[in-house]
Amino acid sequence: MVSPPMKREGVEVLMKEHDQSQRRACDLVGIGRSSCRYQPRMREGELVLRKRIRELAGGHKEYGFGQIFQVLDREGCKANHKRLYRLWKSERLQLPRKSTKKRYKGPKGEVLQKAEHINHVWSYDFVEDRTVNSRRLRLLTVMDEYTMESLAIRVGPSMSSERVISVLEWLVATRGAPEYMRSDNGPEFIAKSVRSWLDKHGCDTIFITPGSPWENPYIESFNGKLRTECLNRHVFMNGKEAQEIVEAWRQEYNQFRPKKRFGGLSPAMFAATAASSPRPTASASLPLKRKDGILSL
Repeated sequence: MVSPPMKREGVEVLMKEHDQSQRRACDLVGIGRSSCRYQPRMREGELVLRKRIRELAGGHKEYGFGQIFQVLDREGCKANHKRLYRLWKSERLQLPRKSTKKRYKGPKGEVLQKAEHINHVWSYDFVEDRTVNSRRLRLLTVMDEYTMESLAIRVGPSMSSERVISVLEWLVATRGAPEYMRSDNGPEFIAKSVRSWLDKHGCDTIFITPGSPWENPYIESFNGKLRTECLNRHVFMNGKEAQEIVEAWRQEYNQFRPKKRFGGLSPAMFAATAASSPRPTASASLPLKRKDGILSL
């Protein structure tokens, strides 16, 4: 079914490009001349809302309507979500639909030691990219699974276990040590030096099953956003430039990006309130067994 605004556009096309009279164009499109001449009146404050929506969508091109609505709500906008969605559609800001692929995500609810407070469970992983001259870049990403904060992203041509330890040392010195570290079975994470350092700081390790990224969903989801919203949108001349751009994106992610699970608050906003009003866990963790300092089912 063709909407009245689209019919009015059709009349304009027929009049300008095909030299049709308004009467003839309206007859061909199937709309009355009074309806064709109708000009919708802007409600009070609607121009301001439209401008702000365009600003947010232009500055955060990967944000969908839900995230834009959460940001506006956080800023004190009292407009109904249906009204905001109408403005969003009229500005033609809808993102293209992503093709869905069926993927095996493992048994439902399989979570080892779900985070229950700040510094309870951290996870870390690697992401790879290339500079403009095809030189390899490795990015170490570390996050707190409770607040969803990105604690650090370090960029380098390679990332040894010693470099991993130096990043962890800096984080522990500034934030305190976590109780658990979750990761895959990469050589940098299972290295004896890393295991010894974690044991020294009273941090247990949780290694996911090889080939089972769904057991480490938070860092995998974060890495996907990092690639889509940052790495794929920039061409890096060298590692230094990559570090600066990635760090700016990390700050924006922590300080601004709304999270639905936190009621529209950003990870940093939620972390600031977590101590006084801790978030209840969504589901119970699976029981863990200890063997040689490693936690497993």
